[in-house]
Amino acid sequence: MTVRRARPSDVESIYRLMVDLARYERAEHEVRSSASDVSAALFDDEPSAHCHVVDVEGEIVGFALWFTNFSTWTGTRGLYIEDLFVEPAHRGRGWGLALMSALARECVERGWSRFEWSVLDWNRPAISFYRRIGAEAMEEWTRYRLSGYALRALGDGADPAIF
Repeated sequence: MTVRRARPSDVESIYRLMVDLARYERAEHEVRSSASDVSAALFDDEPSAHCHVVDVEGEIVGFALWFTNFSTWTGTRGLYIEDLFVEPAHRGRGWGLALMSALARECVERGWSRFEWSVLDWNRPAISFYRRIGAEAMEEWTRYRLSGYALRALGDGADPAIF
């Protein structure tokens, strides 16, 4: 049983877990990606994301998909978790902690200054876990997203006042 970097042979399992996470977050209907998209993101010549997996005797039961960001204040990269999920049947065995520990190690070994993620405000088990490992909520920051029609319109030069 181990936490390791994802391999191309893990893509189908990672994608399955991504859909399971979306279902848990009540957003399965929003999934538009495919296993091919995940493969390209992780294993193209210039990957846009990275992934660690929980491998239990050849079965992938958890994953953390992440990418780097950059802090202008520290002048260094950071790590941002897009998704972290462990199958319900495998929770309570320390796999979430092992994933977080592996990613923290990535940061420390590379000299990166930050390790960040978002969590849904109703996900009390996750919030409790993150607090236990010493994470602090960024209470003064609000995350924004521009997508869909608004993204296209602004990209086309539309007047932002129309939104």
